[in-house]
Amino acid sequence: MASDKSDDIEIDLDDLERRMDGAMTALRHEFASLRTGRASAAMVEPIMVDAYGALTPLPHLATINVPEPRMVTINVWDKGLVGKVEKAIRESGLGINPQTNGTIIMLPIPELNEERRRELTKVAAQYAENARVAIRNVRRDGMDQIKKAKAEGMSEDDQKFWHDEVQALTDRHIAMVDKALEEKQAEIMQV
Repeated sequence: MASDKSDDIEIDLDDLERRMDGAMTALRHEFASLRTGRASAAMVEPIMVDAYGALTPLPHLATINVPEPRMVTINVWDKGLVGKVEKAIRESGLGINPQTNGTIIMLPIPELNEERRRELTKVAAQYAENARVAIRNVRRDGMDQIKKAKAEGMSEDDQKFWHDEVQALTDRHIAMVDKALEEKQAEIMQV
């Protein structure tokens, strides 16, 4: 009867894939926050503003628009918070000097110089490496599940099958990270 028990042992590939997809989503979000030469609402979305006694994400306090390729506008809903939003932008490390007109803050996006572009490609590479590490950690969890299943009587054929499935999932996600990095670095270096 032991063979019936081993047929019931399965590795939760959906969970592993969901976690690897989560690493990809985090990577895309980090890439979006990297300033290229183009304006993007995503570059200011992570900014936290000290508003109403708590750190609040900028999108919860204002409307963010990109009216032209080199300009982000932030329309702050509460006039009393304009100064705090402006301060948060200055301290965010974006390297952009905000210009205020009433409740509208304009962020002109300057051209990136060659040195800054190279720095940003290195930052992008670091984000990609962090995503690869996260994916490999999920792979390790999957392999640990297989080892545990082996101890519970999983057949050698099933172990090989699941090992190959987890490895294929990992390889596919690592390739997605590499492709995303290549595209982002090309975008950053584009003048």
